[in-house]
Amino acid sequence: MYLRESRQKRADGSVLTHLQLAASVWNAARGQSEIRIVYNCGRADDPALIERLRALARSILRRLNLDVDIVFYETTSLHFWIDCVVHSNDDTLSAEDMALGYKQQQRVEEAWRTLKSGLRLRPMFHWAPHRIHANVALSVVALLLERAAEHACGDTWRNIRDDLKTVKLAQLLSPHGTVWQVTDSSKKSANRRKTLRIRTPALIQSLA
Repeated sequence: MYLRESRQKRADGSVLTHLQLAASVWNAARGQSEIRIVYNCGRADDPALIERLRALARSILRRLNLDVDIVFYETTSLHFWIDCVVHSNDDTLSAEDMALGYKQQQRVEEAWRTLKSGLRLRPMFHWAPHRIHANVALSVVALLLERAAEHACGDTWRNIRDDLKTVKLAQLLSPHGTVWQVTDSSKKSANRRKTLRIRTPALIQSLA
């Protein structure tokens, strides 16, 4: 969930900005995420609204039991900065080392969010170290394959996946036997396979 700006241009040319609480929700039918408005907060130039949002930020931090001191520096009626004073039980660390550690933690968390959302990974609970290592290694390899395909095709993985998934293996049953046949692919799918150097599968896979 995040804070979203919504702008509305009036007839006199002025622009009204509203703040909304929004959330990204995955639409399985369309295969993409959608933005849903959870709550309309109000106009961004309302000082009372800004103060309520500040109080909300403080209450969220208290609810999460985060040991941080927040200071707001207002730049406009809408945008403000939150400075977090980090704490550590290691008194040998300098301020620069602590800041660097928090930044690295944020980058790792962002990388994992990208990894899980892009690959649509379901929650997995592993306890054995070798299973955890295998899960991480396979996830990283899968993400690298996605990125390699995107660079080769110059397109997003979502579009590449939609073109390639038209190739399907069908089972045809008859009194005389069973045939496993690959369905005819689209022209887009053929172009994707050519770019990615994927060999075209044989039309008939099995006869029984």
